[in-house]
Amino acid sequence: MSAHPEPTRPSTVGMPGRSAAEIRRDIDAHRRDLGRSVEALRGRVTELTDWRRQVREHRRELAIGAAAVGFAIGGLMALRRRR
Repeated sequence: MSAHPEPTRPSTVGMPGRSAAEIRRDIDAHRRDLGRSVEALRGRVTELTDWRRQVREHRRELAIGAAAVGFAIGGLMALRRRR
């Protein structure tokens, strides 16, 4: 995936002979596109930072990770007691 997505319409930036109305329409179209992109990003950020939802969706992985950490800590404690 490239860092710069393909434009959705041909660029008319810098074309001579454009009227003020054409420039305003282009600006309005870009403003709407930007607004949709910001809203989509806001929704994605909200989804990814909802830790309760993440816990619900990844309960099994969290349990396995907690068990692994518990065994590791228990093993380290057992090794230290033997010394």
